[in-house]
Amino acid sequence: MKKVMFALAAVCAVAGTVAMAQQRERRAPDPRSMGGGDCRDNPYNCADAPNPLPAATTVWLEEMTWMDVRDALKAGKSTIIISTGGIEPNGPWLVTGKHNYVLHANCDAIARKLGNALCAPIVKYVPEGDIEPKTGHMTSPGTITMREDTFRAVLTDTAESLQAHGFKTIVFIGDSGGNQAGQKAVAETLTKKWAGKAVALHIPDYYTYNVVTKHFEDQGALPKDRKSDGMHDDPVITLNMFIDDPNSVRYDARVKAGKASIDSVSIADKAKATDLAKKIVAFRADYTVTAINKALTAAGRTSMQ
Repeated sequence: MKKVMFALAAVCAVAGTVAMAQQRERRAPDPRSMGGGDCRDNPYNCADAPNPLPAATTVWLEEMTWMDVRDALKAGKSTIIISTGGIEPNGPWLVTGKHNYVLHANCDAIARKLGNALCAPIVKYVPEGDIEPKTGHMTSPGTITMREDTFRAVLTDTAESLQAHGFKTIVFIGDSGGNQAGQKAVAETLTKKWAGKAVALHIPDYYTYNVVTKHFEDQGALPKDRKSDGMHDDPVITLNMFIDDPNSVRYDARVKAGKASIDSVSIADKAKATDLAKKIVAFRADYTVTAINKALTAAGRTSMQ
């Protein structure tokens, strides 16, 4: 008899829980609700709930809470950078996510220099070649490609999501050549669609490794007469990755194996490599921010809009 009573009690408890859940589902949506819950169930789910924690110091959207993002927008951080990288082969030393490591260092620096910007999560999958038959980088194992129309759809949905939340300037930068055309097309389409409410900018000047290389050659930081190793790698991109994560260029293993050089440029001196890597990131950030501000001026906007 006791077992029957316990069973009945359990059934009633479950039924009560289900009934409460159904009752909540039937409630009209509360326009104050944000944060993934209902404002009526917890004050932290309310649009105007004060953030219980100090302001976030990161510029990466994925490392922020929804309250952090809300407060950043209110504080004037209305620019967001959508960066596109890739997963592709890069010789024996560099990991396949080369461009994504570069962007992790560079987008952070660009956003902080702009002062009113955040970084969206890096779009890591981009067009790298055909799947069948395999073309481009798809001939090497580990490559992940994306169809051009899929890539453009991802960029469009990402940008429109961010614009819907109040970002006024959406900046596209790509660390690979195959990313540029799609970014340009999407930026032009969205700017026209938004008709002044917001603007999307494709910044081709970010992808100017030749400019970066020449600058550091002229500065004497890189020898002009260096010999190429004939790989999908070079000192600038190696050091740009190194500053984000030394293991992404297999730094310790290369030093141990006596392979810590690229195109006749040694990176074995860690302090010297770190110093040059920081300068590379700073130069690329300065160069890109200048290009962004020029693009904003051409679009009839200021960097604080």
